[in-house]
Amino acid sequence: MTSFIRRRFLTNLILAASGSLLLAGAVAAQGSAGVLRVSAIPDEAPTELQRKFKPLGEYLARATGLKVEFTPVTDYAASVEGLINRKIDMVWFGGFTFVQANVRSKGQVTPLVQRAEDEKFRSVFITTQPGINKLEDLRGKTLAFGSESSTSGHLMPRSFLLGAKVDPDTDLKRVAFSGAHDATVAAVAGGKVDAGALNISVWEKLVEAKKVDPKEVRVFYTTPGYFDYNWTVRSDMDPALKKKITDAFLALDASTPQGKEILDLQRATRFVPTRTANYGAIEAAARNAGLLK
Repeated sequence: MTSFIRRRFLTNLILAASGSLLLAGAVAAQGSAGVLRVSAIPDEAPTELQRKFKPLGEYLARATGLKVEFTPVTDYAASVEGLINRKIDMVWFGGFTFVQANVRSKGQVTPLVQRAEDEKFRSVFITTQPGINKLEDLRGKTLAFGSESSTSGHLMPRSFLLGAKVDPDTDLKRVAFSGAHDATVAAVAGGKVDAGALNISVWEKLVEAKKVDPKEVRVFYTTPGYFDYNWTVRSDMDPALKKKITDAFLALDASTPQGKEILDLQRATRFVPTRTANYGAIEAAARNAGLLK
């Protein structure tokens, strides 16, 4: 082999090896070396989140060919930072946390799907007090929201309070943040606060499971509908992987045993495609309330 041919051969070999390393790095970045790391805002107890995700994770693993791992986070902010900082690949966001992630990343996150129910999601206000029957009755009372970053447990309830000319910061005796929807119910039931606001889905689940007695803790106001939860990924995720994940969610069918189990746990009739524009009203509400930093 001449020196020219030898040099040419070595150059091509190095280029090929470099290309392979770059390709491997790209694949690893998309699937974390064959792992799809999934998380969710901690709007319920960690054990409940794990229980809800288990069959969905197994289903997504078969659909994508990746090992799917659920990575719990300590608070809502951690779910946003985890996705932006590439520690998590996909997150179950509330509408407000999606908006926060979208703003923080300068538009570098993509919502894939939402439940059909999330197109007109609602919050409920609950109480044990007989004298509280409308939002205006909360003046001078104590109220528990969920997490400060919760769409259905804080942002939208606050927005509807303001619409009723009740400013939580000046017209209420005290505002508390329970951290999660089920914790809000416990605070109201235990008499720690006069009233609470939470998402309707968790409320209905707790009533169905007989973990709360609606005769003792009752709903006195249900909000109008708004867009809420979605599954979001980083925008730079491999388009083929995005499609596999999206198609898997859209294929869930309540008429099959597997589909019914997953959809029931997610409290969904079906999943539908979603887009960033759907959350414009939530972003406007957050900016109006001074909650978007």
